[in-house]
This record gives sequence, C-alpha cells and structure tokens, in this order.
Amino acid sequence: MRSVRARAALGATLVVAAALVAAGAVLLQVLRSNLIGQAGLQAEIAAREVASQIALDRPPDRLELPDDSERPVQVVAEGGRVAAVSEGLEAISGTSSGAVAPVPSSSPPDGGEDDGDRDGDGTPARGEVSDDPPRFTSGSATVDGRRAEYRFAAVEVTSGAEQRTYTVHAGAPLATERDAVGTVRTAMLVGLPVLLGVVGSVTWLVTRRALRPVEAIRREMAAITASEDLSHRVPEPGSRDEVARLARTTNETLAALEASVERQRRFVADASHELRSPIASLRTQLEVGAAHPELLDLDGAVQDTERLQQLATDLLLLARLDAGERPATRRVDVAALLREEVAQRHGDRLPVSVTARGEACEVTGSPGQLRRVLANLLDNAQRHGATSVTASVRGTADRVEVVVSDDGAGVPEEDRERIFERFVRLDDARSRDDGGAGLGLAIARDVAGRHGGTITVGAEKGGGARFVLSLPRAAGPR
Repeated sequence: MRSVRARAALGATLVVAAALVAAGAVLLQVLRSNLIGQAGLQAEIAAREVASQIALDRPPDRLELPDDSERPVQVVAEGGRVAAVSEGLEAISGTSSGAVAPVPSSSPPDGGEDDGDRDGDGTPARGEVSDDPPRFTSGSATVDGRRAEYRFAAVEVTSGAEQRTYTVHAGAPLATERDAVGTVRTAMLVGLPVLLGVVGSVTWLVTRRALRPVEAIRREMAAITASEDLSHRVPEPGSRDEVARLARTTNETLAALEASVERQRRFVADASHELRSPIASLRTQLEVGAAHPELLDLDGAVQDTERLQQLATDLLLLARLDAGERPATRRVDVAALLREEVAQRHGDRLPVSVTARGEACEVTGSPGQLRRVLANLLDNAQRHGATSVTASVRGTADRVEVVVSDDGAGVPEEDRERIFERFVRLDDARSRDDGGAGLGLAIARDVAGRHGGTITVGAEKGGGARFVLSLPRAAGPR
C-alpha cells in the first residue's frame, strides 16, 4: 500500500475498530452485570418474603408462595428434603436440590395447631431469618411446561417452635437480561461496519485535502529536477501547519542550493581564468626556451610555477572547506604561532613588529589552518602597506584577538565585505603577480568561521587597514 491516504485511512479505521470493539465488550459486560444484579435483587426480595413466613412459624404446606411462572420458589429443609415448591414447578436446576415434589416432615410438631405453636405467654413463636448475604446462582426452571433461565437467591431461615433450618430458593427470570444484551449486541454488529465506513471515508477525504499541498510541492520539485532550474520555488500554503513549514524549508533549501551552485559556477570560471594566465605564460617561456635556449627566462618560469603551485594549494584548501572538513581539536597558542610565522618569513618588503598582551592566548583548532590565516593576513598587509606592518595578540576571558595593521591606503568602507569574496581584488590595475589571485582573505574568513571565529576590517588611526581576527578561547586548563 503505497498511498499515504490509504495507509492513514486504514490505520484510523483499525484504531477506531479496536477502540469500538473494546468499548462494546466493556459495555456488554457492564450491561449484563447490572441486569443480572437486578434479577438477583428481585430474587432476594422474593426469597426473604417466604423466609419471613417461615420465621413466623407458618408450616411449609401453608406458605403463601408466588403463583406466577416468573417467580419459582423452592423451600429445602435440613438434609436436602424439599418442604415446599411454588405452584406449577416441574423441574429446577441450580439450587441445592433438583426435586420438585414436597416431602412431609417425619416428626410433626407436638401439640401443634394450624397457626403454629405458641410461647408460654400465648404469643406465636418467632424464628430468625439469616442476616448473611444470600447466595446467588444461575440455573433453569420449568414452570407449567415452559423452561427458562433464572437467577436464584438462597436465604437461610430458622423456624420458631421447631427451630428447624430451611433454605429458601427464589428465582427471577433472566429473559430481560438476555433480550437487552442481544439487542445491544445486534445494534453494535450492524452499526460497527457503518461507523467504520464513515471513519474510513472521512479520514480519506481529510487526508486527501491535507496532502494536496504536499502533492503540489512534489510536482514542483519534479519540475525543478527535470529542468535543473533552481530559481523556481514550491508553492507555500497560507496555513501555519507542518505542510506550510515544509514548503518554507524547501524554498530555503532551494535558495541555498541556488546560491551554492552559482558560487560554484563562479568559482570554476574564476579558477579557470586565474589558471589560464600562469599556464599560458609558462608555456610561452618553455616554447621560447626550446627554440632559443639563450632567451629562456628561468626566473620567470620559476615564478609562474610558484604561482601555479600556490593557486593549486589555495583551490584545494577551498575545496576541502566547501566539503565540510572539520578542523582539528588541538590547543594552539596563537601568540607563539604568530611569532613563529613572522620569524620564518624571509624577503618581506616591510618589517613586521609583534606584540602580545593579556591572558593566555590559547584556542582550540588546527595549527596548520590557523597559521594559514595569519600568513594570509600578513601577506595582505605586506602587499598594501607603505612603510611598516604591526601584529598584536590580546587574550581576554573568553576570546583571543589578533590585530594585523598596515599604513597603506586602507579599504573603502563600501568594499570592506566584498574583499572577503573569492577572486575579488580591489587593485585591478595592478598586475596579477603583485595583486595575487584574490583568495587569501576568502580562505582566512572561511577558516576562522570553521573555528568559531570572525574576521573584520576597519580603518587604522592615521590611515591604513586594520584586520581583527577573533577566536573563542580554549576552555579549561591546559
């Protein structure tokens, strides 16, 4: 079953069916229990009425028993002897005796009269009806040729003068209980399929309506995939539910993909353009050298090769960063790293002064990538400075800041973000040999961002550019 609507409708129908079946079973059980309890109460009342007559010492053969077929009564004496039964009782089961023919007592009361023995003061002797709860049983009885199911209540009573114990069994019919339970069961069996059909149909229609925007999103995504045009967007429903959020998230993803693809296209175009110049220059020099060895410019060939090597290194690093490469998690002393980088630089055009102050300047990250950031900032300052370059490191409670400044012309305010884009050079009039490929600052910002830091540029007092690298300080003791 591949349709979400079908699965939702089937699932809802099954859940409702299970709930209705369980509720129906409980309802039938409660109804049956209540009706049986009512029948037992009626049987107990009838049994206690007969027991009260025995307690007043009325002989069993003179008891006033119910004469209707719905209240069969059986009085059983000690030893299982049937003392009295209601009129028309032909068979009985579920009581202490199955006999329906009364058996006279073998020892009639001495000096007894019709109205029973009396106490010495002339008042009738009184027996006692047991206060214990009656015993309830279910059975059947045949009265006047008709057999039916009954709920029997058994009440014990002691006669007055004879002090004999009798058990009075009185029954109440269970036909009402059976009819009511059967009627409810039939109604449930008829109504359950109808109700399940309604639930399934409503669920199907509601799910279809709810998933209609999802189908529109799917169609638009299929069209975008077929056309490869990431400028299209999926329709966003006016609701504020999960489908609307899905549409908005999908459009945000499409926008990010479009920007990424466009950036990748520009990157490939710019990289091809940047590689073409040194390769063409190197090829020309080699061809000239092959034809006229005396004219071969070895220094120029070496410089072009170095430019190619540096550009290839930058492109590979950018590719790794774009692929999501995570930096290492080593503790790095930024002040020591900066001093090492400055000490290893030879042939710089301008002198570099380094100062460090504040607390410990340790961060967590990759020493190689952080060294590359510092080198790129220093290269940029060397390229644009007039007479000197300064670099300082300052540690605070939670940050480490590296400031690289030069005394050059500075960066115009409107270009202070654009210089961090790839292959962007503000000194277009300068040669590519002097100006670089325009990747240094882009790499520096990408690496800083992956270390949880930032790079900003501002104006230095007295003129020049001031680049600030801010990184989160390493947590905990070393």
